[in-house]
Order: sequence, then structure tokens, then C-alpha cells
Amino acid sequence: MQPEVENKDERARRIARHLLRIGAVSLSPSKPFTWASGRLSPVYCDNRLTLGYPDVRSDIAACFEAVMREERITCDVIVGTATAGIPHAAWLAERTGLPMAYVRGKAKAHGRGNQIEGLAPEGAHAVVIEDLVSTGMSSTAILTPLQEAGVKVEAVMAIFTYGLPSAQEAFVKASMRLLTLSNFPALIDVAAESGSLSDDDLTSMRAWYRNPALWSTDRGGR
Repeated sequence: MQPEVENKDERARRIARHLLRIGAVSLSPSKPFTWASGRLSPVYCDNRLTLGYPDVRSDIAACFEAVMREERITCDVIVGTATAGIPHAAWLAERTGLPMAYVRGKAKAHGRGNQIEGLAPEGAHAVVIEDLVSTGMSSTAILTPLQEAGVKVEAVMAIFTYGLPSAQEAFVKASMRLLTLSNFPALIDVAAESGSLSDDDLTSMRAWYRNPALWSTDRGGR
């Protein structure tokens, strides 16, 4: 049960503990993961695993609601990103009593040809829910169809971010606020406290965070 008033760093570490405990985040500096871009990374995040843990998904929804309250965000609709953001948007919409919608990667090729599904009328103010922010490209791409539909997005909220420079640049370019429950520094702090990583592994993880591109190329990745 989360406290009514909570330090953001404490929240970030608690969510990080959830993700590590259920295996949603995997850390492997010695045997890096290969992302779709071909870049090597010591961390891989699959927040779809949160769907299988009622305590975790409930805490995530409560944290999203707390962030909205702390940031004084008022909106008319909660919008999920397809596909992993959809369930978390639904749970947040249930908690807040707000309508919900989601945005497809592209418009349907049949029927009404919708790209936005659910209730997101012109003039509505929205919060977008994302499960993970990596490069920020997919998260900011859905802003265009919403804006074209006359929906004003107040912020994008995500469970976790790697904190890559490209993501920061993408959100600055889109002139959009990004609010995340947890992040890579919090994850490393939790891993260090648990003793699950050696000192060498922690050093390698922190080196990746400082310069992901160099870390990857030094190990034969892109």
C-alpha cells in the first residue's frame, strides 16, 4: 500500500523493485541484449509482465493517479498507446472515473478506418499512458493523430524510462511533458542495494547509462 504523500525518488525505487521482482526488467551486462535497432544493451524491459501481477498493476495505476494529482493535471480522457499502454490506461481510467481511448499504430484498413478508438472527442484534454519509453519515437508519434483530431495532450506518463538522450530530445521537439514512475538510476540503486550485481557489473551499467552508443559499439553492436 503506497503512502498518501510520497517522495518521487521513493516511488521510483518501489516501482523498480516491482519490475525487478517479477522479471519485467532483466539486467545482463556480461551478456547484453540486442535491441531491434541492433544496439547492444545491458538492460531489457518487458512491462507486459505487469499484467500478470494484480498487486503491481494496482500500484502502478495508483502511482499514475498520484502523479496526476501532484502535477495538477486535469483531463477529460485517458489515452493508452497500442498495445502495452492500453491496459494501464484502462485501470487508470477506472480509478479516476474518466473515459478511455487508445491510439493504433496506424489507421485501420477497413471499417471506419479509425486510428483512435474509444472516446476522445475534439476539444478534449488527455493524458497518454505508455508502458516504456526507450527512444521516445513511438511515444511521441501518437501525439500527431491526437492533435489532428483536436485532442490536447497534457502529458505522456510512462511506467519506466531508460533515460536515453534520444528520448529527451524527442519530447523536447514535441514540446511535450514526460512523467515517469521509475527510471534507470532508480533501478541501479535498487539492484545495488539488493546485491544482485557485482561491482564490475554496476560499473558497466552506469557506463551504459552515461553513453549507450559507445557502450554498444565497444562490444560490437551498432
